Amino acid sequence: MVTASPQPRGYDLIGFGDEVPGILALVSAAREYRHRQGRYPRSLLMFKGNSRDGVGGHLVRGGLSYLDRSHVPPEIRKAQGLDTFGDPAAIYQEFLKRAQVKLIGLDPRLGDEALRAMLQEAQVTMLSNIEIESVVSEGDRIHWICLTNGDTYQAKQFIDATVNAELAQFAGVPKYPGFGVMGLPEAELSVTLTFETEGLSLDRLKRTELHYLNRFADSQDAEAQSWIKIAAGGNAAMATRLRQSLRNASGQLQSMYVGVDYIDIPTKALSIAYHAFRGTSLDLRRTAAVLDNGNVARLSGGRLSWNALLFDVNAAQAEALARGKAKPTTAMLAEMEQVKQWFLHCLGATVVRPAQELYIRHAGNVMAVNQPLSGAAMLAGGVPAGEAFGTFGYHFDVRGGIAGLGHRAIAKGLQEVSPLHPPLFNIGMQHALVKTVRNLAVVSPASGFDGYACSAGRIVEFNVAVGQGVGIAAAIALSHNRQLADITNLEVRQVLEGRGLRSRVYGRSNAVAATQLGDFERQIVA
Repeated sequence: MVTASPQPRGYDLIGFGDEVPGILALVSAAREYRHRQGRYPRSLLMFKGNSRDGVGGHLVRGGLSYLDRSHVPPEIRKAQGLDTFGDPAAIYQEFLKRAQVKLIGLDPRLGDEALRAMLQEAQVTMLSNIEIESVVSEGDRIHWICLTNGDTYQAKQFIDATVNAELAQFAGVPKYPGFGVMGLPEAELSVTLTFETEGLSLDRLKRTELHYLNRFADSQDAEAQSWIKIAAGGNAAMATRLRQSLRNASGQLQSMYVGVDYIDIPTKALSIAYHAFRGTSLDLRRTAAVLDNGNVARLSGGRLSWNALLFDVNAAQAEALARGKAKPTTAMLAEMEQVKQWFLHCLGATVVRPAQELYIRHAGNVMAVNQPLSGAAMLAGGVPAGEAFGTFGYHFDVRGGIAGLGHRAIAKGLQEVSPLHPPLFNIGMQHALVKTVRNLAVVSPASGFDGYACSAGRIVEFNVAVGQGVGIAAAIALSHNRQLADITNLEVRQVLEGRGLRSRVYGRSNAVAATQLGDFERQIVA
């Protein structure tokens, strides 16, 4: 039942949430609509954050500068003639080029500039610092969005790019909290507060890590061994694992690898040193905050951006953080202050600057999509090659772990699947289209993922490829008076081919691993 509204402001397309996949979905929609209609659609991007602090969600305000890229096995790259990261979505390649990304490291300032320029060119209006009061539906479609300030916005099609599918929730779309898709509605992935350092040279960082590595590997260094015991929480088995992790399969100490715009840190040597400094265990469940192996992006001016500080949260906390504009709690900021002091006084940084928002990896998954996407389906190769937009590869990354999964598996008499083979799968969009609210798509980690797909499916590069497809689908829907849920993968693929935008398709099926994981995913929720 539609109720009266105070002068609704009308648009063709509204995007809620300024995560990069959602922004690029709006841009893709605007460009395709212009191809068809000779003008840009009336598009609005609304989000809860403050645009003055940057546009681009957790990659910009959250400072997640170390980008997770597609993993393509070397033999497939060679056979297909592919670059290191395969053949990403055209809109993503454009964004990376405009943001001057060399390989992995994204400077949030340049990312903000690139996204603003792309939005401006597509004539997308921006509205930040908003909160939804309610969503009014008409049948199986969203009619308009009412904000807490009394303003009302109407559109024909809607794209939700929030990590918690907040617009979809207001529209009545049911959602699994946490890892409810695996029978664990209270469990959730850790969240991260990234931070930048200045004044910490690569030479100083490498020498410091090597110093710790050598000391921790020396069984006669009593002080260093006591530090390992502190980081292990007094657990002898964990202390042994920490010592063993310092070396590779050949028995050599593993030091950091410095790339053109990133640093990979394979061991927990720096983590052990920090937790000894703090007097806390390097155990996320016991300590609630750990300094993990760093994924580090190298930025201009000697800045280093660290994705390393993890916080343990449950599903309710992740949802609350997402609704609270991803702002870190007082306890998180207190731990960040300890990290700052350690980097300043023990590592030699001159500036340590935390991001303004948290990186929230996951906050549940919507139900009622056209076709849920499971981990098994990813391992089976994804959507059929003939309707795919491109291909993406990534391991099932559950950084910080899924609390309770092992216990649940044991209780059900199941053997956890190990190792989890990384999938290389073809991309479609039916897991993002909501069948009960037909003019709505959810393009985010909260899309319709099942089982382990939540972990690989949360990566920005993949969701941008989905978002590019959803944007084109929105343009088709607007042009032909249809709904998003009715647009097929094949229709979008044909447009991508016609515009010269379709990426290469090279997904691979691992039938044995897919069957094994599929059995686990079905039984763990039974």
